[in-house]
Amino acid sequence: MTIHTNGHGRVLVLGAGPAGLTAAYLLAKAGRPVTVLESEDQVGGLAKTVEMDGYRFDLGGHRFFTKSIEVDMLWHEILGEEFLLRPRMSRIYWNNRFLDYPLRGSDVIRKLGPIELTRCMASYAKAALFPRRSEESLEDWVSNRFGRRLFELFFKSYTEKVWGVPTSEIRAEWAAQRIKGLSFFSAAKAAFFGNKGNKVKSLISEFNYPRYGPGQMWEAMTRAIEAEGGEVRLSTPVEAMHFNGGRVVAVEAGGDTYELPADVISSLPLREVVRMARPAAPPDVLEAALGLRYRDFLSVALVVDGEDLFPDNWIYIHEPAVRVGRIQNYRSWSPWMVPDATKACVGLEYFCFAGDDLWTMSDDDLVELAASELEQLGLATRSSVERGFAIRVPKAYPVYDSEYAERVRTIRAFLDAVPNLQQVGRNGLHRYNNSDHSMLTAMRAVDNLLTGAEHDIWAVNAESVYHETDVPDEQPYRKAPQTPELAALLQDEAASRAAVH
Repeated sequence: MTIHTNGHGRVLVLGAGPAGLTAAYLLAKAGRPVTVLESEDQVGGLAKTVEMDGYRFDLGGHRFFTKSIEVDMLWHEILGEEFLLRPRMSRIYWNNRFLDYPLRGSDVIRKLGPIELTRCMASYAKAALFPRRSEESLEDWVSNRFGRRLFELFFKSYTEKVWGVPTSEIRAEWAAQRIKGLSFFSAAKAAFFGNKGNKVKSLISEFNYPRYGPGQMWEAMTRAIEAEGGEVRLSTPVEAMHFNGGRVVAVEAGGDTYELPADVISSLPLREVVRMARPAAPPDVLEAALGLRYRDFLSVALVVDGEDLFPDNWIYIHEPAVRVGRIQNYRSWSPWMVPDATKACVGLEYFCFAGDDLWTMSDDDLVELAASELEQLGLATRSSVERGFAIRVPKAYPVYDSEYAERVRTIRAFLDAVPNLQQVGRNGLHRYNNSDHSMLTAMRAVDNLLTGAEHDIWAVNAESVYHETDVPDEQPYRKAPQTPELAALLQDEAASRAAVH
């Protein structure tokens, strides 16, 4: 085993996704020695771009739009003219028809029809007059702002595809964070008068995008880190984190040990950080970490003979009869994503749990499923699909279940006692952040190191959770029973600790 003793002031960054690379870039630029450890053989994390046979696939559709000036400036600093301004076009597939999204008043009236529109208006009026006092679930939160009828038509089916659980089990905080600023009146106003100045984030009409997909941003940032003297080590999974005297004193990764790190910035999932702690974390912290849940994701990219199937960047599929949740049109994101002008290339996105029937399905069967559902939706014939590729993305979405906040608080209390460790990013904080907010957490962490500031990283992008709902931070959460799966994990972890120690 090779022993690396870090030089004075060297920072270890764990994970080469948007947050980790942002931290490393800013540190290297400031002259601070930095080493990035990444488990995969490619940078970008959840925002990487996969390339196969010259076709490039964006895993999830990563818009580059932010109201943070410093994040926007950094994006342009890294990519310059390769950072394209692209129009947004998206629709909702609902009831065998397409609805424009952002909503357009005339389109909504024509597609819903007078009877359904009347029902929606009456449902909204009822919600406005008699709102649910307690907003514990996403179902409560959306129904209060749009009415029960609109919730059932345009939120329920798609959201349950994404999360794999009833909307009554998803915390209201997720809606407050992801749909912030959007209400019945803001949506209606945008539908009839436009979303001027992109004031409602969920309804933005244009965004930036790298010419060759989001991975181009992170590859360029990696080159910039290395040009400043920093290191980015791929295929180097972190295996253990050693603590002594309340500090991180060593990190095991890729068969090597990195001793005496001055500081560690980690974007690794909270569950993994706790699992890797040596000596072992306290039992309550370990139980909290093992109870955190994630929704996994896979994308099936299909190459289709002929012209583009639709002009949208993506389409939301609000159709219970098919399993696909969203379909990307890669050429609409950037023409440079698709190398052959005579072919269309689309990505059908499926939300799943690692180990379930979708996740374990063979690549060939996934391609067949995607091709048949594309035909079922009337977008392309099965015979026009020439080939396809399946890409699996583990731990894509932190789950906001009824226990997540209490568990995160327990883990945070444990980690906050470690002065030279900061958690950043989506999975690092178990928060469903976009790339811009993930980068912002890294910026605040670097500021803490370089200037001695005391930014609360956990508060970045958290304000909406408490300002837009009636749920206070101190609200008690329903105590879920320990599942057999969690009990088995705890038993296995206890046996593993006994073997190590």
